[in-house]
This record gives sequence, C-alpha cells and structure tokens, in this order.
Amino acid sequence: MAAETKTSETQIWRATVLTLFPEMFPGPLGVSLAGKALASGLWALEARDIRDSATDRHRSVDDTPAGGGPGMVLRADVLAAAIDAADISSDRPKDRPRLLMSPRGRPLTQSRVAELAAGPGPMIVCGRFEGIDQRAIEARGLEEVSVGDYVLSGGEIAALALIDACVRLLPGVMGKLTSGADESFSDGLLEYPQYTRPQEFEGRPIPEILLCGDHARVAAWRLAEAEALTKARRPDLWAARQAQTRPGQTRPDQTGPGQKRPKNTTDG
Repeated sequence: MAAETKTSETQIWRATVLTLFPEMFPGPLGVSLAGKALASGLWALEARDIRDSATDRHRSVDDTPAGGGPGMVLRADVLAAAIDAADISSDRPKDRPRLLMSPRGRPLTQSRVAELAAGPGPMIVCGRFEGIDQRAIEARGLEEVSVGDYVLSGGEIAALALIDACVRLLPGVMGKLTSGADESFSDGLLEYPQYTRPQEFEGRPIPEILLCGDHARVAAWRLAEAEALTKARRPDLWAARQAQTRPGQTRPDQTGPGQKRPKNTTDG
C-alpha cells in the first residue's frame, strides 16, 4: 500500500516498510499530525508484503532453525529478494538506511531520529518468528535498531514508533519550527513538567513562578526541573551530559537574561 500526494517536483521523505502484515500500516500514522501530513504529501509511506517474494505456491517465508530449537526463522533468500524488489521499484538512493527493528539492535536515540528525518527516508524490515537468518542481515547491510529492552511480537509496532518520531521532525509537519526544540532528549535532558489551565486542580496549583511573567526566571526554573528529573530518572543521560560540559562552559540550553525559551507543542 502506498499513500502519497505529489505537491511538487521535490523528492519527499518516504518510509518503505517490509512486513508480513502490510495491513498494519499506516495505522496510527494515518491520524493526527502525521496523518494530515501524509494526506497532504509532506511524506509518503509504502508497506510491502515480504510474502510477495516467496517462490512456492504456499508463499512460505520461514523454516526451522538450523541447529534445532523452538519457533521458525525468516529465510534469507526470501527477505533478500524482498529487499531487492523494493530497491528496484523505488526512486530512493540505493544507499539509503536499511533498518531492521530488533531488540538486540542499538537503542534508537533522538539524534539518530534527526539524522533519519534529514535523509531521503529509510527502508525498514519488520522481523517475525524467532528472528531472521543472519545471512540476510549481513548480505543486505541491515542496521539493527531497538526501541527498548523488551520483546514485541514483531517489528511493526517498533517501525511505527520510529516513523512517527521522524515524521514529526519533517518541515511543515508541526505547526512551529521550534515545536520540537524543547523536548526530552533534545538537549540531553528529560523535559521539564508542563502545566496549563485550570490554575488549580484538586488542590494542586500551577507553580507560581510560571505565572510571574519573567521569562528568565521561568527558563531557569525549567532548566532546574529538567536537570532534577534527569538526575533522578536517567543517571546515564546525566552522566553523559556532565561529561560533555566543561567547567565554566555555558550549555546550549542555558538561556540568557530576558531571552525566552521556545514553547513546547504537543502532537495532538
């Protein structure tokens, strides 16, 4: 399935997904900001069925693990053929990222998402069963990517998460260019707490400093809150941030007097 509206001669960002369940796409990517951007042609999605590259009448894609063991393994010849077919039919660069959603992959980070969003769009392989034949990973140069230290039934949900993270960074998808500039991980910190009306909820008021109108004080409070949250919840991020900041050096997130930090916008 492909969803695209050509609005200009410029090549748009396209995600190509290889899956045994193409009907799972666009799924949640077809609603909210991502869905509006998809419908208007700001990005494109192609979901391809791996079974189309099977060679027998039963459209078999898996076989028993070499060496024994439970479950089934996705065959190297079938998956490689599916990847090659996607390359032949695509106008994307042949060296575009080829990703395999896998719990043993490198953790997906915001910086990697930004790199992918800045490119032509990745090809994403969604595994199933016990895994895929290692020879396909090596022969087709698949980069294994993980969205967390847990195991899903397949790579489709992980692929949806990766695509959503990329799409929201594409030009024109979020309402303001600064919408994604003040979020968790953007500067090595978790995001500070957010508040809105009503001013008091079940006896819990909005912190007074957020109502003072002094942008410098608000920015300082938000920075302190972000640092405290990061120290408490993600000591790994805090240690990495401290290692990158030399004594006496001003961090990029520190705002000078009178300067207003960009407002965060939630994808709704």
